[in-house]
Amino acid sequence: MNKIKLLAVLILLSAITQISFAQDDIQIGSPYNKFRNQPYGAYYDYADPSSLNIKVQLWGYVKYPGFYIVPARSTINELISLAGGPNEQAILEDIRVIKTKADSSTVMLRYNYNELMWEDDLKSEIKFARLQAGDIVIVPGEPRYFLRENISYYLSIITTLASLAALILSITRH
Repeated sequence: MNKIKLLAVLILLSAITQISFAQDDIQIGSPYNKFRNQPYGAYYDYADPSSLNIKVQLWGYVKYPGFYIVPARSTINELISLAGGPNEQAILEDIRVIKTKADSSTVMLRYNYNELMWEDDLKSEIKFARLQAGDIVIVPGEPRYFLRENISYYLSIITTLASLAALILSITRH
């Protein structure tokens, strides 16, 4: 009888822990099926099956921005590397990390990786901050200009000029 009660308690505890961890930013191991459907558009799972993993977000001017599951020992530069690296327009001297403290307050830290990438000597000490569960890393950048964004504007000017030219030609010929 005691074994049945113990088994029931263990099953109940297991169910409670799975429910509580389902919403958290921490997971132990890697899911069995990495190709399951997720509610996230850009979902990347680099979880280590044998260790503690955390869920973080990486947004901005990197090749693959999105939602990442990485080992808890990961750093910001490792996360950016997993995301395919920064784009040409990325501003590496202003990488931002938004962390949520235990008291639910939010702190934004800034990192200058431009110095690391391009300078021969480091002017200051760069500490590769460890990521924590729920961190949001933002790589800002300069937006690129694309002609297609203003194509309707340019087409309206060209068609107006063409219409005026056709009107002037038709008036002057008659």
